[in-house]
Amino acid sequence: MIKNYWNKGARQKKITIISSIIILTLLFFLRDDYQPVLLFFRKFIFIIILCLTVLFLGLRSFRKSPSTGNRIGILLMLTLFFGAIYFVGFYFKMYDYMKTYNVFNSLNRLEIVELPLTQNERIQPLRNIFSMANESVGETKDVSLPHLVRVDGTNQWTMAIQPTEKYVWQGIKDNTEEVFSVSSTTPFPRFSSENRIPVTFSIGESLKFSRNTYNAVVQRLNPWMLFNYEPSDTYYMKNDKGAWVEVVSLIKWKGFFFPYPTFGGVMVIDSGKHNFNDYVERVLIGKGTYISPEEMKNHEYLTRQNTLSEKVSRLQAESLKFLAGFSDPLPWNMKTAVKIPDLPDDQNQQPFVTDFDFSDTKTGAYSGLYHWFGLEPVGDERTSLTFSVFIPADGSNALYFYDHASKKQGYAGVSAMPLKVIESRKEYDWSVNKPVEFRPYIKNIAGRKRMFFLSTISSIRQENAQFDGSATPDLALIDSEYRDVIWIDAKKPSTWDEAVYNQLNEAWRASEHINIYFEKEKTILEKNQQILDSIKLLSKQEKGVKEIERLQKEIDSIKINQ
Repeated sequence: MIKNYWNKGARQKKITIISSIIILTLLFFLRDDYQPVLLFFRKFIFIIILCLTVLFLGLRSFRKSPSTGNRIGILLMLTLFFGAIYFVGFYFKMYDYMKTYNVFNSLNRLEIVELPLTQNERIQPLRNIFSMANESVGETKDVSLPHLVRVDGTNQWTMAIQPTEKYVWQGIKDNTEEVFSVSSTTPFPRFSSENRIPVTFSIGESLKFSRNTYNAVVQRLNPWMLFNYEPSDTYYMKNDKGAWVEVVSLIKWKGFFFPYPTFGGVMVIDSGKHNFNDYVERVLIGKGTYISPEEMKNHEYLTRQNTLSEKVSRLQAESLKFLAGFSDPLPWNMKTAVKIPDLPDDQNQQPFVTDFDFSDTKTGAYSGLYHWFGLEPVGDERTSLTFSVFIPADGSNALYFYDHASKKQGYAGVSAMPLKVIESRKEYDWSVNKPVEFRPYIKNIAGRKRMFFLSTISSIRQENAQFDGSATPDLALIDSEYRDVIWIDAKKPSTWDEAVYNQLNEAWRASEHINIYFEKEKTILEKNQQILDSIKLLSKQEKGVKEIERLQKEIDSIKINQ
């Protein structure tokens, strides 16, 4: 067709050449717009090829068949085939089933025999931080979704103060000029002065066209990566030089039969103002420096960090349902079939990014940020804790899991926690207050490691059904073994373990027949005072020795004179 049009004359040749140049130019400059289509073909490439092959063979047989009955039979067979593909593959979710099984086979699974301790507990849930941050900005500003990351050795909630998406002109002409960096361990998060960091990004999540983070990252991908990678969560953190950068987590799709998502590294976007050179680079080749998963270990700020997409970690955790075999999650088996419990009242579902200390577990795992999942049996009426899953938040090739079920510990899972909290404080108005984010709290108390769930009580704004953050939230610890609820003081984290012991020690003694008492950790002042007392005691002892030596010398001299 094109050849015939080309041969018609010079005018047609000129139109063909100009049209080809325009099409190629559009394909080059608009690759961020059509990349989702390429990803769709990549994700379903096996099904698409299978369906096209069957359709081609079926239509060819239809055209060659002289009999009306045969043609009707062929059409019926094609209808049954495509109907089976839809119902089995998508309606009954067998395609997702096979994808999750591929994820399971690709994982470096490591079962641990001892739970790690938690450290640097975050007090405020994500949605509280998000609502309080939005209370601190003006009409023309939005706040990006907070993420827990490591900044200068401490865990911080970071989010960009960016031009609002309500007014398009703001996203076209303005930059992202500030970043919130708020401590996750304080009950009093402040969104002013020293926690409001001045830093300029010409690329942002709410900015338009080539300045949008998604568009800039996709434009940076080479042709092969366009078919296999997609941008995910965006994080704000400091690099090894102490400069703020925008880190975009990438998802890489692997496999031909039922492709599955994995961690694909990150794209790092440096801070800087918008200029002409910046504009040319963005439009032509996008923005960002690609760092593969293998290269991340060469960048200190990306190790033990939170850069893994939650879409990937959720699928990895869910894949543990295949521990007893390929067919175990099917309805007639389900020996170890598990699910990720999602609570309807919780606006931030698992995973919960938590800081764990693996130093005493002999696993070789690093101590730092992990995506934690508490998996439960698939039945709605079953709420026991089956597995605790720890996925390194920096995308390291490992998945650590602790099997509570095989140890017959009988721990209650996340799904059982809301009613425990509600039942313990009947005077609350639970229609506008919700216990949320039941993250793990694991401590050595009274002779062994004990697992609790730490929950924050959040209020809901009636006008928009969003959580409203409080500077002094109510906190509750729920013992997953004894099911008791301990209400703790958010302002005094150092007293939490003692409060737990005071409430539960008699129950522990009666049930476990232990005689181990709580040893209160000494404060810095107490430790310093103990050191001073020791020094004073040594000084007194030293003075006594010197006095004895002096007297002995006097006695010796008297004996000599005699």
